Amino acid sequence: MNAAKIPAACAPWVRTRLRTAPGVSAALAALVFLTAFLAAVFPRAVDAYESQALRHDLTTAAPGQSVLEVTTPPPALGQAPSVREAAMREEALSEADEALTAALADPLRADTANSSYGVHTTTPLVATEPWLPRPNALPPQLTYAAPAALSEHSTLRAGRWPVVRGQVTLATREVEAAVTRETAAELGMKPGSTIAVPTQNGQTLTVRITGVVTPLRPESGYWAVDPLYRAPSLVRDPQSPVPTFYWAAALLLPTDAAPALLATSGDPELYWRLAPDATGLTSSDAPRISRAVAAMESGPELLTLRDITGPNTTLTTDLDAILGAYASTRTAIGPVVTVAAVGIGVVGAVVLLMTGGLIGARRHHELALLRSRGGSLRGIGGRLLAETAVAVLPAAALGLLAAVLLVREARFLPAATAAAAVAVLVCAALPVRTALLHRRPLLHGAREDMTAARPSRRRTVAELTVLVLAVGAVAALRRRGTSTGSGADLLVSAAPVLVGLIAALVLVRLYPLPLRLAARPVARLRGAVGFLALARAGRAPSSGTLPLLALLIALTTAAFGGSVIAGIADARDDAALRAVGADARISGEGGLAPLSDGVVRQVRAVDGVEDVAAVRIEYGTPLAASRDVRSDTERATLLGVDPGSYARLARGTGLPAFPAAALKGAGERGGVLLAVASPALAERLGDRPFTVRSQAGDIEVRVAAALTRTSAVDDSDFLIVDARDLTLGAPTTLLVTGASLDGERLRATAREAGPDFQVRLRSAARGAFTDTPMQSGAERIYAAAVAAGAGYALLAVGLSLLQTAPERTTLLARLRTMGLTTRQGRRLLAFEAMPQALLAAFGGLLVGWATIALLAPGIDLDALALAGGAPSAPHTATLRTDAWSLGLPALGVVVLTAAVAGVQAWWSGRRGSIKELRAGDTR
Repeated sequence: MNAAKIPAACAPWVRTRLRTAPGVSAALAALVFLTAFLAAVFPRAVDAYESQALRHDLTTAAPGQSVLEVTTPPPALGQAPSVREAAMREEALSEADEALTAALADPLRADTANSSYGVHTTTPLVATEPWLPRPNALPPQLTYAAPAALSEHSTLRAGRWPVVRGQVTLATREVEAAVTRETAAELGMKPGSTIAVPTQNGQTLTVRITGVVTPLRPESGYWAVDPLYRAPSLVRDPQSPVPTFYWAAALLLPTDAAPALLATSGDPELYWRLAPDATGLTSSDAPRISRAVAAMESGPELLTLRDITGPNTTLTTDLDAILGAYASTRTAIGPVVTVAAVGIGVVGAVVLLMTGGLIGARRHHELALLRSRGGSLRGIGGRLLAETAVAVLPAAALGLLAAVLLVREARFLPAATAAAAVAVLVCAALPVRTALLHRRPLLHGAREDMTAARPSRRRTVAELTVLVLAVGAVAALRRRGTSTGSGADLLVSAAPVLVGLIAALVLVRLYPLPLRLAARPVARLRGAVGFLALARAGRAPSSGTLPLLALLIALTTAAFGGSVIAGIADARDDAALRAVGADARISGEGGLAPLSDGVVRQVRAVDGVEDVAAVRIEYGTPLAASRDVRSDTERATLLGVDPGSYARLARGTGLPAFPAAALKGAGERGGVLLAVASPALAERLGDRPFTVRSQAGDIEVRVAAALTRTSAVDDSDFLIVDARDLTLGAPTTLLVTGASLDGERLRATAREAGPDFQVRLRSAARGAFTDTPMQSGAERIYAAAVAAGAGYALLAVGLSLLQTAPERTTLLARLRTMGLTTRQGRRLLAFEAMPQALLAAFGGLLVGWATIALLAPGIDLDALALAGGAPSAPHTATLRTDAWSLGLPALGVVVLTAAVAGVQAWWSGRRGSIKELRAGDTR
C-alpha cells in the first residue's frame, strides 16, 4: 500500500515573506530598476555617442579628405597600343572597381553611390582658342577627364550627352565632351564649341563640346574630390612676380574616350575614388579602420591593390587623419566622462547598501530570534538571498531592457555586466550583513551612539589608507590630468569620490564635538525639547557613516558635474566672444572698406540693438625704426575708437574695463597721441613717443595705459587711439551689442553697405563649438550625473530618516503620555534631524567646493568644450564652482529632512499611541 502524500507543514518562506511585506519588496525592486537602468544605460550611451561621432566625422568631412583614391599610370610605353588602350576603357575600369571594392578589409566598406572611377590628365594643357577668356592675358589651362556614369550624377541642361563613335584609340582625332554650367558660363563655352589639344606626334586632338550639365549632388565625392569637375577656378601664376591669374577648368569626356588622352602630353592617370561607407560603423571599428588604411597605404594590402590595378598603384587618403582627430577627441573626453561615471556608480552602490542595511535593521530582532533558536548562518542567508533575488533579478532585467530600448545602437555585454553587478550587489548585501552581525549572540541594551563609539585600530588604519589613496589620486590628477595616454585611470577618476569619503570620515569623527558643546547651554533652558533633541541626535547610530558618505559623494558628484557644464558654457562663450568681439560684428573683407555714418545709423535702428561701437582697424601697421624699435618689421594692429562707446562695449561683454580716460588730453592734431597698448607691446615701447605708419601717414604715439584684452582684435599686439585724432578715422568695423539681435536685418543692412561687408553673430560662432555628437553626448551624461547625484542625495536622506522612523514614532507615543503636545513633537523631530542634515549640507558644500578647487588644474575640458572650433583658438575651458549645482542639492537635503520630520510628526499625531506602546521596546 502506497503511503499517502504528506502535506507541507508550513507555507514556503519566500512566498510568505513577499505576502507579509509587499511594500518593502516593491520599493527595493523600484530602486534596483532605477540603478540597474543607470548602470546599463551609461556604457550604451557612451558607445552610442562615440559611434555617432565617428559616423558624423566621416560623413561631414570633405570628400577630398575621406575618400580612398587609388591611382595608377597607364600601362608602360613598351606594351602594345591595344593593351594600353584596353586598360583605359570602361570595361577594364569597372572590373578593377569591383575588385577594389571587394578587397577593402572589413569593417571598411565602399559607398558605391558616392564612389567614382575614370581617367584624367594630371598635367593641365593650355588652350589657345582666341574666344576663351584671358583675365591677365594668360590663356586658360584645361584638364580632360573621362569619369564613369556622368549621366547618373548630372542633369543635361543644353545640347546632348557626349558619346563615343566607334572605338577610340591612340589615333582618334576627335572626341566629344560635356562641361558644367559654371564652366560654360565663365569660359564662354556652348554646345558646338571645339578645343584643339596638341598631341605628342604634332597632330591635333579636337574636343567638341556637345552638352552642358548640372551636377545632381555637387557636394558628393563624384564632383567635390576634384573641384574643377564642378566649376572653373582662377589660379595665380606662380611664375609671375606680380599677381596674375588664369582660368583652370575641366572638360568631361565619355569613359570609353579615355584612350585618346594617351596621345596627349597631359600624363593621363587611372583613378578609383572609393568613398567610405559610414553606415553601421561603431566606435570599436575606428582602430580597425586605421589599421586597414595603413596596410593599404604602405603595408601588405598595397600589394593586393597592385595585383588588381598595376605595379605602380598608390593609395592616398586623409582618412587616417580624420580617424586620428576622432581618436584624440575621444581620448580627451573619455576620462572626463569616467569621473562622472565613477561618482554616480559609487553613490548608487552606497545607496543600495543603505537599503540593504535598512531592511536588515528592520528585521534585526526576527533574524536574531531565528539565530537563537538554532538557525544556521547558511540557512538564514540562503533564505534571505532567495527572497531578495525574487524581487531584484526581474527588476535588474527590466532596467537592462529599458536601457537597451532607450539606446539601441550600442554593445550589449557592458550594459549586461553593469546591470548584473547591481543585482549581485543587492542580493549579497543582506545575507552578508546578516552573517557579519549574527555570527554570535547579541547583547541587548548595548549602545551604538556616535558620541560613545570609539573607532577601532582597524578602522583607523583603513581611514589612513583611504587618505593616502585620496592624496595620491588628487596629486596625480593635478599633475598629469585624467588620462594616462592609453585611457582613463580609475584611481585618478575616483579622486572626487575619495575626497568625499575622506570628508565623510572626518565629519563623523568631528560630529560629536559640536553636539556636546551645544548640549551644555541648552540643558540650562527651561524647555526640554531642545535638550532632548540634541541628546537624541547624539545617540544616533554609529553606522551613520554610510548615509553621510552617500550624501557627501552625491553632493560632490552633482557639484562636480554642474561645474563641468558651467565650465563648458563659459569656455564656449569666451571663445565666441574672442572670435566676434561683441554680440555681432559687421566688417568688410580684409577690414579696409570704410562704413558711412548712414550705415551706423541704420544698424542702430535694427530691432534688438542696444549699442554700437564704431572702430577703425588697420591690421599689420608698421612701427617706424627707432632706438626702442630696432626695425620697421615690427607691426601692430592700430585701432581708432570712440572711447565712450568702446568702454561701454567692454562693460557689456564682460571684458577688462577699457581706460577711456587714458586717451584724453592727446593735444592738437599732429601732436603726440595717447594710446592704450597690449601688455607685450607696452613693455617693449615704454613711455617714449614713437612713430606709427598708419594708412593716412606717420603719427606720433605714446603709450598711456596697457590693456590685457580688447574686443576688436584678439591675441595680437594692438594700439588703441581716439579715432577723432586720426586723419582717416572712418570706421571699418561695427561691434554691436544686444540681447536679441535681428540677424536678417543686420545682414540686409550690411548688404546695402556693400557686397564685401559681412555679419558675424556671436550666437552662430558659439554654435560652431557644439556641432559634434561626442560633445553633446558627453554633456548629456554630465547633466544626467547632476540630476542623479541630486536624486541619490535626497534618496539617502529619505532612507536615513526611514531607518530611524519606528524608533521616533515610539518615542513620540511615549512622550505624549507625559504631556507632549503635537507642536512640541514636531519641533522635537525637526531639531533631532537638523544636526545631521546641516552637517551633510554644510559638508557637501565644503567638499564640493574643495573638490573643484583641488581638481580644476587637472581636468581638461578643452576637447569637450571647443572640439568644433578652430585649432588656433586659445584654451580657456576650466572648472569653476557653479553655485546652483553646489547649493540646490544641499538646500534640498535640509528641506527634505525638515519636511519628512514634519510629516512624521503630523502623521503620528493623527494616529493613536496604543499600537506603538503595545509593540514593546524598540531599540
